[in-house]
Amino acid sequence: MKSLPQYHPSLATTYSNIGSVYNHKGEYDTALEYYEKALEIDMKSLPPYHPSLATTYSNIGSVYNDKAEYDKVLEYYEKALEIQMKSLPQYHPSLATTYTNIGLVYNHKGEYDKALEYYEKALEIKMKSLPPYHPSLATTYSNIGLVYNHKGEYDKALEYYEKALEIDMNSLPAYHPSLPTTYTNIGSVYNDKGEYDKALQYYEKALEIRMTSLSPYHPSLATIYSNIGLLYNDKGEYDNALEYYKKAQEIQMKSLPPYHPSLAITYRNIGLVYNDKGEYDTALQYYEKALEIDMKSLPSYHPSLAITYGNVGLVYNHKGEYDTALKYYEKALAIHMKSLPPNHPSLATTYSNIGSVYNHKGEYDKALEYSEKALEIDMKSLPPCHPSWASIYNNIGLVYNDKGEYDKALEYSEKALEIDMKSLPPNHPSLATTYSNIGSVYNDKGEYDKALEHYEKALEIQMSSLPSYHPSLASTYTNIGSVYDTKGEYDKALEYSEKALQIQLKSLPSYHPSLATIYSNIGSVYNGKGEYDKVLEYYEKALQIQLKSLPPYHPSLAITYSNIGLVYNDKGEYEKALEYYEKALKIKIKSLRPYHPSWASIYNNIGSLYNGKGEYNKGLEYYEKALEIEVKSLPPYHPLLAIT
Repeated sequence: MKSLPQYHPSLATTYSNIGSVYNHKGEYDTALEYYEKALEIDMKSLPPYHPSLATTYSNIGSVYNDKAEYDKVLEYYEKALEIQMKSLPQYHPSLATTYTNIGLVYNHKGEYDKALEYYEKALEIKMKSLPPYHPSLATTYSNIGLVYNHKGEYDKALEYYEKALEIDMNSLPAYHPSLPTTYTNIGSVYNDKGEYDKALQYYEKALEIRMTSLSPYHPSLATIYSNIGLLYNDKGEYDNALEYYKKAQEIQMKSLPPYHPSLAITYRNIGLVYNDKGEYDTALQYYEKALEIDMKSLPSYHPSLAITYGNVGLVYNHKGEYDTALKYYEKALAIHMKSLPPNHPSLATTYSNIGSVYNHKGEYDKALEYSEKALEIDMKSLPPCHPSWASIYNNIGLVYNDKGEYDKALEYSEKALEIDMKSLPPNHPSLATTYSNIGSVYNDKGEYDKALEHYEKALEIQMSSLPSYHPSLASTYTNIGSVYDTKGEYDKALEYSEKALQIQLKSLPSYHPSLATIYSNIGSVYNGKGEYDKVLEYYEKALQIQLKSLPPYHPSLAITYSNIGLVYNDKGEYEKALEYYEKALKIKIKSLRPYHPSWASIYNNIGSLYNGKGEYNKGLEYYEKALEIEVKSLPPYHPLLAIT
């Protein structure tokens, strides 16, 4: 047998094939090594504008795309494009492929209009060079649909996905693998629109085809299981979500290398479910598994690492460990700033997350600063009525509400509502969230009928769009119950609080922090009724849950200790009341900054206690401490200042 010369083109083909395998395995550096060997041979054995060179440049670009090194990707794709424009006819399908590849990069960079520009160039070539029902046309329609989905233009996205589906159904066998991809894309849009039953219908069509046409452990099956898991998580059906994510995990563990990036995504998804279930330590375990894989398989500034850091930050935010949350969000931010363009929507998400932590810390000006950075990016990168704008307006509204600037809070919440009403279906759950936010502002303003009006709008949407035991329904029942409690309509307050409790007991683990909130609310109603033993019974239930589910210095524990202290104060048991107030104060000193408004509430409570005991000088001392904090931490006309 004769061996081939050192620079024979066939050797380049073999090196490329090996590179392709390593790329699919997620071993990107090894893939690059083989593609670069292929490139070296091509450059020595072929003319400078030979189409095979363009293919090799495209292959190298594809690896850099998976590594999220987008500037390098574009460099190689543009080299490929330059060769093809010189060596191929104007409407050659390979040109369309390269335009598509460049469009994909701009889509990843969040530059959606540029992505569309390249996809439309690809579409023009394909429409001139291919038959009207060629499967490749369907791929381009799907790519355009994906951009419109990212832009929040869901009806346009569906229009393009349905064009793709029509072509697939006319040109492919009934169980061709491309059909489930299109069904999955359509399902994804319906999921984003909050139309979960329609989404599930399309995912199940995709699943049926995949199960018929692929081996039981094919990675594409895992993708569909993950999509179904995401849908169930959005529906608040956490056990169903876990079931599907774990099916995806099982397939990936059998079909992929142990450090494949797709496994990290599945671990992240499972972590998100546990986070939503309030099982924060389990969530962290899964995020740490994802992080371990990402750190071994991806470059140090890959956007996927930033997503995982962001998820870890979210858990610590929920745990009330705000400084740790900030540390992880700032790691995410550093990666995004190095790997993404300055106006990428993912940067806006991270700025929003940081703003949320500062709001919880009571650092309202910092919270606004980060929320406004997020808004500035979204206004540059997304269309004017994108749902992400609404989300940021809601966040800014929450900060102004916490600052006691209710008219400003309403202004931002109503901007969010206007966008939601233009961009989302009339029964989308996000609309309910915005109505709830507006209701909360009216509640804090003391305009209880207006608060109820908005909470009831939220409830109507949730009852139309969510399962009957979704935790969001419980939140709305809780809000309505809270208004009736404030209005002194205690029986109505109990009715709604008990509806909330019934849902939470069915949908959440027995020690979820949200259950503690409802027990506290029921306790508050009994407090209004003067039934102190019942009050203590419910506050103690809340306390037991928080002691099991939250870190020992979580701010929510301080609130419960304060509530119990208030009951003992009302019962005239001042020493017991003081004991609980001091527990609350100790937590706030450890978990919150020195002039957080929450400190003032405890000092006010202790002041009231000493006042009730007739120790007026001591009472005055604590009231003055409260006032000093409020003057330093709140705007000059905040309602709490008037109370103190």
